[in-house]
Amino acid sequence: MEYVNIRQTLENCEFFKGLEQSHIAKIAGLCQLKAYDSGDAIFRQGDLGEHIYIIADGRVVLQRAVDLGARKGSVTLDVLGNGRALGCWSTLLDEPHKLMSTAVCQKPSQLLVVRGSDLRQMMLMNKELGFKLMENFCFLLRGRIQAAYGAMERI
Repeated sequence: MEYVNIRQTLENCEFFKGLEQSHIAKIAGLCQLKAYDSGDAIFRQGDLGEHIYIIADGRVVLQRAVDLGARKGSVTLDVLGNGRALGCWSTLLDEPHKLMSTAVCQKPSQLLVVRGSDLRQMMLMNKELGFKLMENFCFLLRGRIQAAYGAMERI
C-alpha cells in the first residue's frame, strides 16, 4: 500500500472539507492509521460504536442485515472509497449507540481512526469548528439516507 499522508487524507475527506489548516493539523493528531485486509470487518451491525473512520486508501461496503419475515439477508447500503467517512456519528453527540450497519473492506484498505469523543471535545472547545463539522455532517447524512432509500427500493 502507498504511504498515507494523514493531513492530505483529512483535507480530501467529505467530513473535513473546508476546514482551516490549523484545524486539520489538530484533528490529524487524533488519528491513528489502521490497515485492513480484503474481507475484514471494520465494525459490525449491533456493535457499540465509538470511532469515526476515514478511508485513506481502499474500498468499504456498508451492509445492513434485514429480516422481513420470510425474506432475510443483507442489503448493500453503499460502497465507499477514498475520502469517505463512516462510523458511529452519535459519539459526536456524546450518546452511546449501536451501529446500524456492518462495514467490510472490499479490498486491502487503510483507514484513519478517530475516537468520536475526542473529536467532540475539540468541537466543544472551538464552536466555529464544531459548527462547520456539524454542517458537513448534515450533507454527509443526507447522502447516507438517500443511499439507504435506494437500497430499500432494491429489496
